[in-house]
Amino acid sequence: QVQLVESGGGLVQPGGSLILSCVASGSLLTMNVMAWYRQFPGKERELVAAIFSGGSTNYADSVKGRFTISRDNARKTVYLQMDSLKPEDTAVYYCNTPFGSTYPWGQGTQVTVSS
Repeated sequence: QVQLVESGGGLVQPGGSLILSCVASGSLLTMNVMAWYRQFPGKERELVAAIFSGGSTNYADSVKGRFTISRDNARKTVYLQMDSLKPEDTAVYYCNTPFGSTYPWGQGTQVTVSS
């Protein structure tokens, strides 16, 4: 059973930065194809960023140029570098594959952007 644990969220002022981490444990062999999602209150999770086997990445238009996804297979960790944060980035952030709930969802990490 794969377990995903997200961390790194917190309260940050507009324009600030955060780095989120997602560590996988269990039978997951690689983090080659992974993604970050976020969920606003009362809304469905939305895909924010994805990374694929060859290293290519995709981003939602709302975060393009501000967020960067990366991975460390040796540490079974995927990261989300978030810069130039805006209040509308406030959400709970989760990781999984780009195909949805391939693995059980973790508890997520809350990101709050506010002055």
